[in-house]
Amino acid sequence: MVVSDVISGPPYPHLDENVRLIKMPNLDLYHPDHLFRPGKISDLATPLNMYEFLNVCTGSFPEPFTFGERVYSYLKKHSKDYDIVHDNQCLSYGIGRLAQKVMPTLPTIHHPITVDRQEDYKVAKTIRQKFRVYRWYSFINMQLKVARKFSHIITVSEFTKKDIAKEFSLDENRFRVVHNGINNEFFYPKQNGPRPENSLIVTNSADTPLKGLNFLLEAVAEIRKKQPVKLTVIGQPKKDGIIENLVAKLGVSDVVRFTGRIDNEEFADYYAKSTIAVVPSLYEGFGIPAAEAMACGVPLISTSGGALPEVVGDAGIIVPPADAKALVKAIERLLQSPEERKKYAQAGLARVNSVFSWKKAAQEVAEVYREAIHGYRRSS
Repeated sequence: MVVSDVISGPPYPHLDENVRLIKMPNLDLYHPDHLFRPGKISDLATPLNMYEFLNVCTGSFPEPFTFGERVYSYLKKHSKDYDIVHDNQCLSYGIGRLAQKVMPTLPTIHHPITVDRQEDYKVAKTIRQKFRVYRWYSFINMQLKVARKFSHIITVSEFTKKDIAKEFSLDENRFRVVHNGINNEFFYPKQNGPRPENSLIVTNSADTPLKGLNFLLEAVAEIRKKQPVKLTVIGQPKKDGIIENLVAKLGVSDVVRFTGRIDNEEFADYYAKSTIAVVPSLYEGFGIPAAEAMACGVPLISTSGGALPEVVGDAGIIVPPADAKALVKAIERLLQSPEERKKYAQAGLARVNSVFSWKKAAQEVAEVYREAIHGYRRSS
């Protein structure tokens, strides 16, 4: 029998009943109810908690480091309970020490965070804003060093493998590509009658420049001059942020709706009410929103940002990233062609069902585990 535990800091994930959650509490300084404030002054009594508090208060993001130290302390005591540790892109010094001194350990790196930092630098206008970007992403230097300590690294696309190898100065032979799967329990074609006309949908899981939502909003503003169009954005913009201000500036607040956070069970309903799904990202290490839309049987328009062409294949229309005019052209083309919409919807669904299965992903990850454990024992 295989036993899996998940070690997590807050916010804690919801897990299958057969998976044990081991909670690794921190100060939870990003919780909206006590933002940047510890629950009690006594919480600052330990050096690690004080380090976390001071770094958050000065604009850094210390959680990868502090989480890694807590995990190292726990697993050093409980290493005999486990065969291997799978790190989800924490890449902290503590995780690195596990790999070198304690037990077989490997990470999944979804995409190089250096790309996020580059895009945020481009958006930052003032010296103060640029410094804040530098300060926030200061953990990257740690991740670049720690990534070199692993003999095996899982990543989610061939494109990302090459990008990470370049950004982290790593040999590509260390990487094993395992595509993400899509949960068909939540993402499936759910249709009650014909789809609405002129209705677009986009998932904006993170209100960051990298997601390219600003270019889609510009495209919607242009399209509505010629024909009716509506856009549903799954997500919520930052208060008084770039996206919220752009919606007002473009005068599209009457045709753009933000859903806020939704439950997994609601995704299929929203996709069923959409004519076309759009993924306007500048870069994706994989592109889960694209695969989820295809799994719901929605015709897809995607940029060529990052690994998106690898995910979409020929099952959608691909346009250049950061190009509102190209989005306008592709959206108008599909809105005017029911035949093409049907073709891409069927092709997308078939592609997801054949390529992006969690069962397939699990089998491939298990094989990497065997490789890493065998390699660790040989080197010990």
